[in-house]
Formats: sequence, C-alpha cells, structure tokens
Amino acid sequence: MISSLPLLLSGLAQATPLTRPDRDGSFLLPPSASTVAPEVDFVWNYILYVDLVFFAILMGAMVLFFFRYKQKVPGEKTADIRGNHTLEVVWSVFPGILLVLMFYLGFKGWMNLAVPPADAMEVRVLGQKWNWTFTYTDPATGKSFQTTELIVPSGKPVKLTMNSKDVLHSFYIPDFRVKKDVLPNRYTVLWFEAPHEGEHNIFCTEYCGDAHSKMLNKVKVIDQQDFRVWMNKELSAGDGPPSGEKLFTLKGCAGCHSIDGSPKVGPTLKGKWGIEETLADGTKALVDDNYVRESIMTPAVKVVAGFSPSMPPYKGQLSDDETNALIDYIKSLGQQ
Repeated sequence: MISSLPLLLSGLAQATPLTRPDRDGSFLLPPSASTVAPEVDFVWNYILYVDLVFFAILMGAMVLFFFRYKQKVPGEKTADIRGNHTLEVVWSVFPGILLVLMFYLGFKGWMNLAVPPADAMEVRVLGQKWNWTFTYTDPATGKSFQTTELIVPSGKPVKLTMNSKDVLHSFYIPDFRVKKDVLPNRYTVLWFEAPHEGEHNIFCTEYCGDAHSKMLNKVKVIDQQDFRVWMNKELSAGDGPPSGEKLFTLKGCAGCHSIDGSPKVGPTLKGKWGIEETLADGTKALVDDNYVRESIMTPAVKVVAGFSPSMPPYKGQLSDDETNALIDYIKSLGQQ
C-alpha cells in the first residue's frame, strides 16, 4: 500500500495545473469553476477514499472477528494472544504517513487560498441582513460605485475585502471552493480566479436571522474586454446620485420589504403611502414623509403590528439626498 503514495502525489501534480473546469460537477461536488478548485477537490477525494478504505477494513475485521472468535461452546476460553510487534508497527506507521500527507496537502492548499496574488483586482464586500453589496473602485481615478451582483473578469485573480454591517455572516461560492466568515468591525479576505465565463451562486453559510436562507446573490464571470466596458459604464453612471430604486436594493431594503404585496420579514411597501398603519402598541400612524423617514432612521420607535423590531437603524448611514430618494421611491409604489 505504501507504493501507492507516489500515485497520490502524482495525482496532486495533475490536479494543480489549470484545466477546463468540470461544468457538471459530480454526485458529491458542485462544478469546479476556479483555479484552486481542482486542488481542493483532490484533497477532498484523497481524504474521502482513505476514510472509505479504512472504514471497509475496520468494519470487515469487526465482522470477521465476531464470527472467528465467537464462543462456540459454553466455558470455552478466549485465545491467549500475546501481540505482534510487526503488525503494530505497520498499523501505526502507515496510517501516520497518510495523516502527515493529509496535513501537507491541506496546509499547502490553505496557504494558497490565504495569500491573494499581488496583481489581484480588489472588490469590497459588505454583508448585512439580508444581502451582499459590492463596491468597485477605479485605482486610477479613485471613483467608485456599488452593485448587488458580483461581476468579475475571467482569467483575472479577484481579491474580496469583506466586513459586516450588523452580525456574523459567511461568504461562500461553492463552485469556486472558497468560503470565509464576514465579521462586524473587522476585515477578512478571500480570493479566487475564474478562468471561464458563467454564473455561480453566492450563499451566506452562517445563520444570521429570519431571512438567512434568502441571502442569495450571483457572481457573474464575463470576458475581460466586456468587463472593462461594464466598469467604465458604471463609473460614468456613478457620477450622479443613485436613484431611490437602486438605493432600495443597495441598502438591503429589498431583503425585508417586498414591493409586490407579498409578505416578508417586514411589511410590504406596495400601496402603503397615505394610509394609516396599525402599530404594535395599538396606535395608528399616517404613512407620510415624516413617518417613512423616522422608520428608516430609528425603526424601533414605531413597529408595525404583526412584525418584530428586527430592522437595523440607518441613522448616520444615509445622506439627506439618499433619504429623500428612498422616500420618493416608496411614494411611487402607490396608495391602496
């Protein structure tokens, strides 16, 4: 069995170079769509197959010994086994070699994932209940803009510098085999390089509240030339103030409030303007400019009946222009 070690190492050498990803994935693994995914998959498969082989050996030995050494007649004495030093050395040294190899492969892969390439393009990621926001900055001009969809160029390493506005989140792209916790008041970093165009799911894998399962986004990998065109277009559009509709998405409002009448964590905003909303304390409040502004800045002051006070305050996070744009957008959703 020791002779299989060179085969394992040669398999790693074949897994590391960049090849076209497995678009369909497998029964156990999603599609492999980044440069680090083949190495991660090799380590996964290596540990899995070693575990399966030893599971079969141990369970097989248990069943064999059950029948081999079962008491045949009453009073039969157990065989006096003194031990076998050769066997003990083999079952200690050989698994030890496999474990050391596991550590080497895992540590090598971890170091590769922990240190982004020096030429990586940087994108800032903000996690909040319950969406992701991505900020792009042009290094030449310092201009920036935000999106709710992560768009990256193919064949270019991308570094994500991440933090959270509220609670602990976890940023995970299964197809890229990358995942990292996103913490408030602290930055964490992960990186990836996607060699081919396509769309891939982004999940939050740390329970962060009622709508945790809806904290879904996409990463879209596009051609480098198309990315430059898209980047320039967004930078030009970012010169003016963002619309209320765009702010509604960027600031996470869409994660809790629907605009089509469907229930979410918070009340729907469709047809609310100008009506009297019943509050948790039994009083009523007219939905007008002042009420909406107060609900954005200090939402816990007036909580709508039937809903919990889970909305974070936005006081100090929005300018007057942004607040007015949000109010105008909510007003445009109409009255009942």
